Amino acid sequence: MIKKLFLSQVFILVLILLNSVIIFAIGFDMSTSSRFMLSLADNTITGLFVIEIIVKLREQGIRNYFKFNWNVFDFVLVAISLPTLIAFVGNIEVSSMSYLLVFRVLRVFKSFRFLKFIPGIDHLIKGVSRALKASVIVLLGFVIYIFIIGIFSFYLFKELSPEYFGNPLNSLYSTFKIFTVEGWYDIPESITKGLSSTVSFFIYLYFVFIVITGGVFGMSLVNSIFVDAMVSDNNDNLERKIEELNKKMDRLLDK
Repeated sequence: MIKKLFLSQVFILVLILLNSVIIFAIGFDMSTSSRFMLSLADNTITGLFVIEIIVKLREQGIRNYFKFNWNVFDFVLVAISLPTLIAFVGNIEVSSMSYLLVFRVLRVFKSFRFLKFIPGIDHLIKGVSRALKASVIVLLGFVIYIFIIGIFSFYLFKELSPEYFGNPLNSLYSTFKIFTVEGWYDIPESITKGLSSTVSFFIYLYFVFIVITGGVFGMSLVNSIFVDAMVSDNNDNLERKIEELNKKMDRLLDK
């Protein structure tokens, strides 16, 4: 009975949803007793997830269990939650151990287990993987372009606008913000304060060039290649069906 329960996808889905709600609720201000009860529920569910893994390991065997990517995914997400469970059971004060605070935050990732219950998620993941492989060269070129523009802008504007271009890292981040087009005009506005109209004109022209080449053309190119690769599997199937239909029509015409 217990084995069937932990092998039931419905039961595990209910636990994941309940755990997500509990993690969400813990973020609000509440009394100490209420927070303790929610923490108890959260860690109890983590314990149930551990039992689920043990049951599946005994049922499938270690080799077969780790053969499936979703099982590996589940195992990793539960494993990163164990330090919080150990701290709770051992009554260890987390605030006195900074590294445990990280694991306490990582328990949120248990909610990612919900992904495998989404219909068609495997097809979606394959599509994303295919799109990443297809667009890796364009992405690499785009990153290099950001790097070149970022370093160039750093040497141009580090004295005029240290807030945005004070060091290479800030400059790269500011360049990426410009490429997103959202609020890009704030940066040149801050740089041109107190400068002559002629110098301001060329600075505006420089940033307009960046927005057009990186924000409009660059981002659009990356997005178009990524989306095209995502749906290419459907297009391939359609092309195969059309090709088969043409062959059948040719055979009928030959007769």
